[in-house]
This record gives sequence, C-alpha cells and structure tokens, in this order.
Amino acid sequence: MSPAASKRLRLLARALGLLLLLGVVGGSWFYFRMRSSLPRLDGEVAVAGLAGAVTIERDALGVTTIHGVNRADVSRGLGWAHAQDRFFQMDLLRRVAAGEVAELVGARALPLDRGNRIHGFRARARDQLARTPAAERAVIEAYTAGVNAGLAALGAKPFEYLVLRTMPQPWRDEDSLLVGYAMLLEQQGDAASHERLLLTVRETLGLDALAFFSPVAGPRDAALDGSTAPLPPPPSARVIDLRKTAAKLSATGGAKLAFPDFDERELPGSNAFALAGAHTASGAALVADDMHFKLGVPGTWYRASLVWPEAGGERRVTGVTVPGAPVVVAGSNGRVAWGLTNSFADTSDLVVVPIGISPDLYRVFGHEMALRIEEKHETIAVKGAKPVTVDYRWTIWGPIVAADADGHPLAQRWVGHEPGAISFNLLAFETVGTTAEAVALAHRTGIPTLNIVLADAAGDIAWTIAGRLPKRVGYDGRLPLAWTFGDRRWDGLLPPDDVPAVLAPASGRIWSANNRQLGGAARATLGDGGYMESMRAAQIRDGLATLERATPRDLLAVQLDDRALALERWQKLLLAVLTPEVVAGKSDRAELRALGEKWEGRASVDSVSYRLVRTFRGAVARRVLDPIFEPCVEADPSFTWSRLPYEEPLWALLQAKPAHLLNPKFSTWDALLVTAVDDTLANIAKENTPLARATWGRANTAHIVHPLARALPAWLTFWLNMPADPLPGDANMPRVQRPDFGASERFVVSPGHEAEGIFHMPGGQSGHPLSPFYRAGHAAWVRGEPTPFLPGKAEHTLTLKP
Repeated sequence: MSPAASKRLRLLARALGLLLLLGVVGGSWFYFRMRSSLPRLDGEVAVAGLAGAVTIERDALGVTTIHGVNRADVSRGLGWAHAQDRFFQMDLLRRVAAGEVAELVGARALPLDRGNRIHGFRARARDQLARTPAAERAVIEAYTAGVNAGLAALGAKPFEYLVLRTMPQPWRDEDSLLVGYAMLLEQQGDAASHERLLLTVRETLGLDALAFFSPVAGPRDAALDGSTAPLPPPPSARVIDLRKTAAKLSATGGAKLAFPDFDERELPGSNAFALAGAHTASGAALVADDMHFKLGVPGTWYRASLVWPEAGGERRVTGVTVPGAPVVVAGSNGRVAWGLTNSFADTSDLVVVPIGISPDLYRVFGHEMALRIEEKHETIAVKGAKPVTVDYRWTIWGPIVAADADGHPLAQRWVGHEPGAISFNLLAFETVGTTAEAVALAHRTGIPTLNIVLADAAGDIAWTIAGRLPKRVGYDGRLPLAWTFGDRRWDGLLPPDDVPAVLAPASGRIWSANNRQLGGAARATLGDGGYMESMRAAQIRDGLATLERATPRDLLAVQLDDRALALERWQKLLLAVLTPEVVAGKSDRAELRALGEKWEGRASVDSVSYRLVRTFRGAVARRVLDPIFEPCVEADPSFTWSRLPYEEPLWALLQAKPAHLLNPKFSTWDALLVTAVDDTLANIAKENTPLARATWGRANTAHIVHPLARALPAWLTFWLNMPADPLPGDANMPRVQRPDFGASERFVVSPGHEAEGIFHMPGGQSGHPLSPFYRAGHAAWVRGEPTPFLPGKAEHTLTLKP
C-alpha cells in the first residue's frame, strides 16, 4: 500500500472513530435526558393547594389508584399523573382542537390547523369555562394545578420536546375543554361530509339512486325495536343506464386493485351492550364496551381508579380517562356502569345560503335587511416559518364549508358550535345510583352526541343518547335546504325530555354498534348521520340472545367474536363462480377454489379462506360500483362510495343482474364475477406470497405507531412503536380490528362487582418509552386474554403532600 493510501485510510479511520464517538456521546446524552424525564413512582412530593395528602398507587401494569380527601384533591392527583405519563399527548389534543399543531411541529400540520381553526374552539372553550358551575370549576382548576405541578416535577422535559427542540407550554383551565373538543373532532368532526356525500348522489344520480344506495332503513337492520324496511328498488334505466353511457366512462371501469380496502367504512365507532340482572350470574346487570378509534402510541385512554370519602363511606370511580381531562369517560361508580359508542345521529345540517346580487349579502327569515357574510381572520403560528393568515366566511348559521352544484354556498349548522356542547357535567355520573337517573343526566351532558349503554347494581339496563341533539322543524336534515322562509329550521336544541331512550327492555338485552337504534318517530328525531351497516350489531344481538347466568367472560367472548357471518354468502358466491368450466386450464383459479372450500368462517390470523373471500367481495364491489358512481367522482373528487352502506344494494344487484347497471366492460354479470376472481388472484400476487400462505394475519398486521415515528431513525421507531403482531378480527364483526384501527379499550363490568370485571387496552399506561409501563398490558389486548378491570396490588406509591 502506498504511503498516500495509508494516510487516507488513517484519516478515514480517525473520522469514523470521531463520528462513532460523537454518536455514542450524543446517544448517551439523549438517553440520560430521557431517563431524567421518567415519571416519579415512589416517595413524597410537596404540592401546593392540597387539602390533604394524595396517594398515587400504581400496580404491575402502571394502572393508577388515586386517593384524596375530596374530589378536588383527587383531580389534582390525576392531573399530576396525566402530566407525568402523557403530557405530550395532552398537548397534541389541545392543539388539534384549537388548530395550533403547526406551532409545535411546523408547516406540515397547516392543513390540519386550517381545517380545525374554522370552528373557533379555543374561544368557545373560554366562553364555556366562564359559564361552568363553581363545583365543576373547582375540579378543573385543581386538575390544571396538578398538571403543571407534575410537569414541573419531571427531571427533564418530556422526550418528544427534545426531538422537536421546543419547550412544553403550561396547561390552562380552558385546555381541558379543548380536549373535549378534540374528542368531538375525532368522532364527529366530519359531520358535514355525510350530507355532502348524499347531496352528490342526489345531484348526480337522482333521488331513486339515493334511496337505493343509501336507505334510511334496511331489511337486515338490528335496531333495538326490531324495525326493518324493504330495500327500495334499484334505479331504473331511465335514471342510470351504463350501456348508454359506456363511452363517457373512464377506461378503467373499476379495474383498480386496492384490496384489502382498509379505509372502507373505517369511521370512529364502538360496541356497547348490556345484559340485565335477570340473565347474569350475580343478579347485577353487566355492561361491555369497546370504543373503536385510530390506534397510536400512546393509546387514547389512561386507566384510573379515583377514591375519596363521601357521606361516611367511600366513593370509588374506575374506568378510562382522557389525558387532559379530569373525568372518567366510561366505567363504573359502583352502582352504575356505562359504556359509549358513536351514535351517528345527525347533529349537523348544511344550509343553502340565499345569496342576492352581492356575493357578500344573504337573506334570513325574520330580518328585513340582508345580512352581510362575516369575514373571520385567523393567524396560525408555524414553527420555523412565518405565521399564516387564514380567512373564513361565517353566516348566522355557521361557517361556509362547501357549495352545491349550482354554486350556492353551504353553511354548516352544527351542535358542536352550540354553547354547552362540551362541558364537564359528565362529572355527575360519578354519583348516579340508577339507570333512570343516569338517562336523565345523559340528556343534559356536554359530550359528543353518543349512544350510552347503562347497567346498575339492581339489575336494570338502559340505552339513550348522551349529549345534545338539534330540534328540527319542517324537514329531516338528510340533505341541504334553504331556510329562507322560516318553515325549515332548527328550533334550538331538543329538550332533554324528548330524547329517545329505552329503559328496562323486556328482552333484558341492549346492543349498540353504530347502527340505527330505533325506527319511527325516534329515528326521525335522531336523524341520519351515516349509520354503519347492521352486520356487526346483529352478531352482537344474536350472541347476547342465548346468554343466561352470564359472567364477564361470556360478554368478553361476544366482544372477541371474529366469526365472518357477513361473508358466508360471499364464500358461497365465490364457489358458485368457480365452476368446472371457469377453473378448467387455470391452475390458479383451481387453487383459489380449493382454498375457498376450506372455509374457516373466522377472521383468524391463520385463515387463508377468509382473506380470499374478503378480497373477492372487494373486487366485486369495485367492478360493480365504480362505473355507477364515476359521475359522482367527476362532480366531487373527494367522493367515495365506500362511505355508503352498500352491502345490501350490492347484493341485490348481484341477485337481480339488471343489464342497465352492469359495468359496460362486460357483456354479462357472470363475466364480471369471473374477472373479480382474477382481480383477487392479482391482488395476492402483488405481495409475491403463495396463495396458500396468504393468511389474514399477513394483511391485518398491527401498525400502531408513535406520532414522531416519521421524524426519527428506523431503530428508534422500532423502539417507540408497538410490535407488528398479526391481528384477528375485521370491520363487519364484533372484534373490529384493522392494522391501525380498532378497540381502543375493551372492558366488561358489573356495578358492585368490579373485582370480577375485565379490561384490555392497546399500548401501555405510560407514554415514556423507558417506563416499564410503556407496553404493559398490550400483549393481553392482542391475544384477548382477560385481565382485571380494577387495579391490582400497589407496586409503587407516591404521596403528594400539602
């Protein structure tokens, strides 16, 4: 080796050594800074403002039990625990609601902030805080003080702020209300999109098509009152004739291959159901709840058991809290237990704004003069860039969010903008004693408009709507209308006593799975906010029907039911399509048939037949529905028919085989179905996976990641994210599960018998990757193994002293 080359090698070695040293030093610094920000688990800490000592106990999973001498002190302790374990999550929630995320992470969050700032939720939170009763205000103020004390007591700022190179900002009382608004956005933030979807169908394809493809009620509904309705007839050739419009359709004609289609009807939902005491082993009623959200790290919920003295005894409330709020959202107070699901009641209407000669003036019933559209200007701070000013146009009804086909502005009237839409009177659930009391309280509660399923220690069960509903006059709210003449309007909010409810049903069973709950006048009152199809609800209903002397494990079995009952007819159809003539000379089709015949009937991780049948169903839906709805996509590029309840209409078309609704690429419906078989094979082939190894678990693999995963090296994201486990379950069955969507918690409990209850949660209790509780309990959620509802033996005890 020449001297010059030897010198270069020495220089390279020194440079690499220096880089390695810098990497070790930098990594060590980051590691020790992270360790400094670990939550404190044991010992004593002085905290100002306490009336007495507060103990924060953590069990082997990190689940907290907080004891205090009064409710305000317990709230202060909960704020401390939330801040120590989950402050970054809390910060994101308040910023999402306020439209202030770009200030923390930069310009990539501007689209999110633009979409949310329109609502003015920070100002609404301040207004609501000023109206909050003194007792609730005291709980909020104590919580805020606890949050800021817990944040200040960390040895270093939470690690996320190290990555983002910024400082966490103190918590404010109004921020807890913003967390409530963030949950409102999570569950019902796209409330106007369903109405826009229906509007596009009506304007493009007509009312007959709307009635068929989005029926208000269907033949296989699973409503609590048993109401069903026949499916309307398909639109006639006079309305839609694909044979005549073939030349206008795109060349693809439904040839997209995007299966499994993981965004299909992937909307925030839940399961909640109850069994009256007459059908349980203990004689007390049982309630089960699993709320479905997009899954991330840390998870949505923070488990807590809150304990304080009351009337010579002890009040204990156990369940799930949202980091950032001082209230148990779902759980049990020892006498009443409750679970929640997204109601999909219609809480939002689009109002056609009657513009006159000037585009800035519009007419309003009861006003002699035209009103001027208000221009609102919002300035969004952006990390690392100049602030961005966004303009919004507001009417007396709400913000202008869209326009109809004729260019008329559409303003959104939304319950979420009403005073009191979000408040903390949910705190009163901590002391209710019966389902009847809880129903009356639910109608006055300031939370997103949800189904609430209730059970009490005496054995009674109930269902109703928690949150507020509009009182419509003169129309049903499904489609945008003008309110020009005053005959169609909102007459404020629905009086609490008029909210539909079901108490002590004769069957002793209640179920809710985001489906239509009631028919008749009650359905008209609730409206149609885009109910989910009833396959999941029907499976839960039928699972409850046979239970007697039930225990929590029996209801857990219903929650974990991954039987593919909704796909049974599709499996039969697949085999019917694969006739000997179709299979002849096609080894891949023959193999598909052989695997399809081995029908396990479950969305289990090792099932091949489930995945194949599911993919076939998706392929058929694309081939049939893409050309029908292509005009809707041309009218509105955001339109997607997968947001419609299309299962029953699609199956009806396959049975009737109307020529005018057949994809023009095919001469017969049988030819379309054979092509869907080949689409299924092509979709699996893209993975380079042998057909016999194409299990559902390979497609349905967990992707539960930390929000900063994209900003960090791959080795760190592996450390931050949950394991990529294959997951059983799917959308149209009780065990709802997608790679990053599904049960954000799962519990079964009987009030007064909490020690027998069961709980699961993805992720762990702590948001700190070095905490022993970062992943604790996650494996049980993946496997569906029962773990206790109540916290276990205290492994750590921290005392907050005045």
